[in-house]
Amino acid sequence: MSPLVYNIVITIIGIAYVFTVVGVMDFLVKKKNFPQDISRKIVHMAAGSWLIFWLFFDDSHWSKYFNIAPAFIWTVLLIIKGLTADSNDEAVKTMTRTGDRRELLKGPLYFTLVMCLMGTVYYKTPLALTAMGVLAWGDGLAPIFGKRFGKNKYYIFAEKSLQGSAAFLLFGFLGAILFNVLFYDSIDFGFILAAVIVSTLVEAFSPKDLDNLLIPLIIILAYFLYF
Repeated sequence: MSPLVYNIVITIIGIAYVFTVVGVMDFLVKKKNFPQDISRKIVHMAAGSWLIFWLFFDDSHWSKYFNIAPAFIWTVLLIIKGLTADSNDEAVKTMTRTGDRRELLKGPLYFTLVMCLMGTVYYKTPLALTAMGVLAWGDGLAPIFGKRFGKNKYYIFAEKSLQGSAAFLLFGFLGAILFNVLFYDSIDFGFILAAVIVSTLVEAFSPKDLDNLLIPLIIILAYFLYF
């Protein structure tokens, strides 16, 4: 099998993975009364973890950049759905807080754009692995823990909790470590820890819906300053 054909096959599997997650969560929300806020974050974490498919791409061929196909497709879909979808659309059900389609043009869209950036410019770099670990798992689980266990609230530009910020720090660090370990035998714990700490602070100050942009941007800055 040629590298091109092989990479296309891996791309199709990656696309199927992302669409399957969205479809399953849509079914659970509509048919099983699964909490919409948790569904949104499961999609968030699963989508951010799409980079595990980088392990299987043949890097000798330019088609390795097809890895961003799921993110690119969803970028287009989110724009269309954010402008035209009704309240029963699967993306509206699984990716928004309130059922307002316009939310798709904010956090979810920023997220897919970041996926495209990491899968091209920073493909397989510690920067991308760390940023997506923090964004997928730290930012994915922080609101769930904050909503259910967040007794100590604080407000800067949006309401947060100390428990949610602690979950962001812990799971962001674990997610970043996991993704780096999958790709490298030796990892820089110093950079990962620094990136997680600064991104935790940025998330605490982040206005609603902008964290999906601000977190990777601060990690990019931390990367170049650290190295």
